Amino acid sequence: MADLFDMTPEPAEGGKEAPRPLADRLRPRALSEVIGQDQVLGPEAPLGVMLASGSLSSLVFWGPPGVGKTTIARLLADETDLHFVQISAIFTGVPELRKVFEAAKLRRANGKGTLLFVDEIHRFNKAQQDGFLPYMEDGTILLVGATTENPSFELNAALLSRAQVLVLERLSLADLERLAQRAEGELGRGLPLDGPAREALLEMADSDGRALLNLIEQVMAWKVTGKLDTDALSTRLMRRAAKYDKSGDEHYNLISALHKSVRGSDPDAALYWFARMLEGGEDPRFLARRLTRMAVEDIALADPQAQSICLGAWEAYERLGSPEGELALAQAVIYLALAPKTNAGYAAYKAARALAKKTGSEMPPKHILNAPTSLMSEQGYGAGYQYDHDAKDGFSGQNYFPEGVKRPVLYSPVERGFERELKRRLDYFTKLRLQRDV
Repeated sequence: MADLFDMTPEPAEGGKEAPRPLADRLRPRALSEVIGQDQVLGPEAPLGVMLASGSLSSLVFWGPPGVGKTTIARLLADETDLHFVQISAIFTGVPELRKVFEAAKLRRANGKGTLLFVDEIHRFNKAQQDGFLPYMEDGTILLVGATTENPSFELNAALLSRAQVLVLERLSLADLERLAQRAEGELGRGLPLDGPAREALLEMADSDGRALLNLIEQVMAWKVTGKLDTDALSTRLMRRAAKYDKSGDEHYNLISALHKSVRGSDPDAALYWFARMLEGGEDPRFLARRLTRMAVEDIALADPQAQSICLGAWEAYERLGSPEGELALAQAVIYLALAPKTNAGYAAYKAARALAKKTGSEMPPKHILNAPTSLMSEQGYGAGYQYDHDAKDGFSGQNYFPEGVKRPVLYSPVERGFERELKRRLDYFTKLRLQRDV
């Protein structure tokens, strides 16, 4: 009886094997053949150390598609003499999981361990993830999960505490070139591309090794004489869409890059990340909202006009739509990047919230409370209040904090942009307050 969830392909009828895709034919047969990922596979890297010591723990591979997560898992099973079982969280429910665990138990009773590779493990819900724990703890399975999403956000703390997270990185152009050369060796001929076209092909793969091999397979199938240039390649082959998940890691990575480029006063980098998000299909309304947040959080009173610029660009987009309205947002990006920056107001707000939480329900000082009734007047409400318009310089210098609360310094403006003027005013009132206290 065939083993449950055995991933070994059945031979075709007549004993002939169907043609295999290039990506499958070039799948490494040993960990030493894996291209890239030296940071996890090297002799002093986590997997290298585990294998050398003969002690492999459960793992979670976190990385983009096409960098070798499945291949490394399969080779780890070979290296440790474990039976390899592969499932996908997309297609596997609780009944199928039970069958996997039961088969692993039988296998273990017969002296054979199981390496269970779970692709897209983050798609399992909390209860399903919890279901792995007892089988990991008693050694029924050695779990290797693969995810393109941040495990810290997507996986249970209990599961993460029993597995080591290893980050697999995007393949570099040098890695992709090595892969292309390996493909040419397998096919017995070179790519019919000139130098720039070859580089363009590598860039089209967008750091995805599997995608590159699929592209190479397409190019090798063409009947051409001589070498194609970049224009000819682009005509025959559509550029692969950049990886972008509007609800996943790439979404947060790119908006972080945009925000920090604006904060770092780099309009070119800010425009680049803004364009990357639009090209990935991001909702311009989300970008309009985030730009307005940047104006409030990072520019604030250093340039009070920045907020109005963003709100105006947002309104222009709502009226014009795409693509014309996106230009208004792009101009807001440039304005924000070049505006003076301050987080003094933001810091003051957080400090004020912390102080409010600490002081609880402290009453305002009585002299700034209104006294609409005689009883309140008798209690001293409003007594001693000084009307600032009648005071010298229009400033009384009275205390407005609760009695017993030491006057704090919450707002400390910087010497940039319009906030320089606000600092001058604040220093002026601080000086007057000190004179009134003398």
